[in-house]
Amino acid sequence: MRKLHVIEKVSFDRDKLVLHVDGQVHTFNLPKVSNRLANASAVERERFEFSPSGYGIHWPLIDEDLSIDGLLGIGHNKP
Repeated sequence: MRKLHVIEKVSFDRDKLVLHVDGQVHTFNLPKVSNRLANASAVERERFEFSPSGYGIHWPLIDEDLSIDGLLGIGHNKP
């Protein structure tokens, strides 16, 4: 399986999602990317899983999924 992204770290700074991916740091305004995450507790935010392919992140306690491509505003061609 080809890995789309290398997700190194996910963290939160108040109303910001901080994503370390592919050697770069990206910061996103939570209410703009996910109302569920914006309204989630610290415990709900901190429990997440990376997809094996590097496609995205899943928060099981709030049933939220975000794709890395969607966050970064890019697309990949499938092989």
